[in-house]
Amino acid sequence: MEGKIMRKFLIICFLIILTQNVHAEDKQYIIDDSHFSLGFLVEHAGYAKTLGLFKHIDGSFIYNADKNTVKDILITVNTDSVFTNHEKRDAHLRSPDFLNVSKYPVMTFSSDFTDLNTSSGIIKGQLTLLGQTKPLALNFKINKIAKYPFRIGLTKPIVMGVSGNAKFRRSDFGMTYGVSKNLVGDMIELIVEFEAIQQ
Repeated sequence: MEGKIMRKFLIICFLIILTQNVHAEDKQYIIDDSHFSLGFLVEHAGYAKTLGLFKHIDGSFIYNADKNTVKDILITVNTDSVFTNHEKRDAHLRSPDFLNVSKYPVMTFSSDFTDLNTSSGIIKGQLTLLGQTKPLALNFKINKIAKYPFRIGLTKPIVMGVSGNAKFRRSDFGMTYGVSKNLVGDMIELIVEFEAIQQ
């Protein structure tokens, strides 16, 4: 009798563990580059802020819905894709005065692990720009996770929508052109909006 009870107890424990493992799954998400916006704002001589963006990125991360955790974030930005709707200015931004794209063709943001239950919506990661890596805190909000209303290929996948923003001083990365004379602002405001497809 005791043996039967013990077996039932072990079976119940096994089923509980199995159920937890089924629900607590890590899911990889790939950022949809056709629904990704990485914008930036920077002061121009104190008159107004210039709005720019980067047109080409790649990115992925792993999210666990049950635990509300995110890890292995890696976003790679092609620096030569900078665009501010002014050809001469864009060429200057690609030069060694700013992004130096011939030497540093990419910048990256990465983060190992964040428990969104306790992080107050902030992901602490690392920004690599001009060959230097510095801490960057990204304000991160998941807007929606749901089956997509549009087909991608033959299916309607699960898609996550995210909004984010961050600030950093470009001079911290050695990008000092125009800072001392207040011609170009030092503080960069980042604006991030994207959709990511569950794999």
